[in-house]
Amino acid sequence: MTSTLRAMAVAAASVALVFTLAACAGGAPEPEPAPTESAAGETSVSITTQTACDGDEGVTLVVDATALEGGEPQERCLITEEAVTAGDALVFAGIETEGTEEYGDQVVCRVDGLPAEDEAIPAEDGSDYFETCQAMPAAFAYWSLWVRPAGGEWAYAQEGLPTLQLEPGDALGLLFTLHGEPAAPTS
Repeated sequence: MTSTLRAMAVAAASVALVFTLAACAGGAPEPEPAPTESAAGETSVSITTQTACDGDEGVTLVVDATALEGGEPQERCLITEEAVTAGDALVFAGIETEGTEEYGDQVVCRVDGLPAEDEAIPAEDGSDYFETCQAMPAAFAYWSLWVRPAGGEWAYAQEGLPTLQLEPGDALGLLFTLHGEPAAPTS
């Protein structure tokens, strides 16, 4: 019963995301994010790798690819006193994302090269699926984007990487879900 409800929730969230993305899709792709600079011309962020942020010292970045063969979880802290877009936060932290041809950076297709284009992902019917990043990823194998506001709970992001604003104390999660597992970030 729980797995059926979870599958229904994932399906509903996927449908809502498709409608949101269709409404947001425009003609020209978004430009690559640029670092935020202070009046002195210096960036106002620094990175502490392999650890989550402590309190509101910055934005915690969580990438969980454990559902993929060879995928490992990682946490990083982007130390900042200012709001930053999710796309900028990932660039500053050295986490590479790839969107899709149809939806650009509004949909995350690969994170740090995962899943590789030649990686066979087991489909529900037993066949092999290969992610091409042409349109929406398969409903059973996709990167989901999560946000946890300071002191709050994880929830699906309602915006894509280029527009999602993160405040110090917030966390951003990229979670690869395969056949409904994991259903949500755990950290």
